[in-house]
Parts: sequence; C-alpha cells; structure tokens
Amino acid sequence: MDTHGGVPTRSPSYEGVWRFTAPAVDVSVPQARHAVRDLLVRQRVPVHDEIMDGLLLIVSELVTNAVRHAALLSPEIAVEVAIGPEWIRVSVEDNHPYRPKALEADYGQTGGRGLLLVREVAQEAGGACDVEHTASGGKIIWAALPLAPMAPGPGGTPHVPMVTSPRTDPSAP
Repeated sequence: MDTHGGVPTRSPSYEGVWRFTAPAVDVSVPQARHAVRDLLVRQRVPVHDEIMDGLLLIVSELVTNAVRHAALLSPEIAVEVAIGPEWIRVSVEDNHPYRPKALEADYGQTGGRGLLLVREVAQEAGGACDVEHTASGGKIIWAALPLAPMAPGPGGTPHVPMVTSPRTDPSAP
C-alpha cells in the first residue's frame, strides 16, 4: 500500500507481473499475442487502444524473432508482462547468447527489421526498449510503453516514466 500526502492509497488492482513459457515454434507467435491481450482484458488494464495495438505488434515481433533466430539453442521461450500504474512492459527471454541490435532500414530487404520496428513503436508511444543478457547466458528483449499516449511535457517533449530492466535481479527466475 502506498501513501499520498500521508493518506494510504491502494495500487490499482491490475498491477502485477505474469510470466508464461511457450515452445519456440511458429504457432507460439499468435498464441503469445492472444495471451497478452486476454491478460490485459481480464485484468481490466486501462490501456489506450493505440498503445494496445503497438504492444501486440511488439509481442508478435519479439516472439517471432525468438522463434526464428533462437529456437536451435532455445527450444522454449518465456514471455513476461509487467504492469504498473502508468505503464506496461513486455519481455521475451530465450537461451540464445546472440544479442541482436536494431538494424538500419534497408528497404531492399523483406526482413531483418523487427527490432528496429519494436524500437520505433516503443519510442513513438513514449516508451523504451532494450536487450539484456541473462545470468544463464541467454537474453531478454523488453519494451515498456505508457498505458496512455504521452502528453507533451515542458519544451514539447513527452514525459517518459522511468522503466528499466524487466527484473531488478537478472539472476532471479
């Protein structure tokens, strides 16, 4: 329970962290997207439609990348959804050690821009994304978005809540 001006306040009932695993196969992409959407609806998270669309695109891209590029060394992936009072963060973890970087747009290619798209969607919404190594040698790719589109702050730039790593202790399960 938090306090506001000395008066106890309750955290919104939708806050929490949920984690599920899935095999690193193609069918896991729509299953992960539907599971995240269903979780947000079930928890009654007040997420703006535009943010929901971006978030589900990010889930699809991150799970697709894990399935396509990490399945050989990581037959199972983990998806984590963390919801705070003003933001939501999704992360996808696999056991492949390669840490991808967002590629520059090459319009002559038909692929290879998933992480660039994730970064652009997150930044446009006023959020952030990053890639981190796990204690077991794999990686976590995460993106955090505000629940509602960000209003401009001083100087016309959006106020971005501070959301960082998906875990305070990267070695935690």
